[in-house]
Amino acid sequence: MTRRNLLICSLTATFSLLGCAEMKQAGKEIGHATRDATTAVGHATRDTTKAIGHASRDAVISIHDELSQ
Repeated sequence: MTRRNLLICSLTATFSLLGCAEMKQAGKEIGHATRDATTAVGHATRDTTKAIGHASRDAVISIHDELSQ
């Protein structure tokens, strides 16, 4: 291998590694954003379901109390 070919291979490897680091960072940021969005949606769904359940329970108790009187 000539010096020129060795230099080209070394530079190509170096730029490839730098590109991999950038891709890894981008993947990490996308993963964290996805995790955060999924958590927010899950919590909102849980809170909504809980509110509906409590309202339904209160309505049933209220109707039961009215019919018991």
